[in-house]
Amino acid sequence: MQSIQESWQRFAACKGPYAELFYPPNTTERREEKSNRESDAKSICAECTVKSDCLEYAIEINETYGIWGGLNELERKVFTERRRRGR
Repeated sequence: MQSIQESWQRFAACKGPYAELFYPPNTTERREEKSNRESDAKSICAECTVKSDCLEYAIEINETYGIWGGLNELERKVFTERRRRGR
């Protein structure tokens, strides 16, 4: 397995000052706030060169929180289920 320093994560667009957008805050978040935060995070993902690697990693480790590969928790679950049915 590759180390973090040698993998796709070095090139992730989510690194840096906006990293907090990709995970829910420790406090209660209203639906509109969540929607806005996720939309902002997904717009960063849209420009990311390692978006597909990120999504595959999140699915592989069964990540249950945050935006990974441009998808939130529910979207990843739906994506995974559709992929399983397609095989």
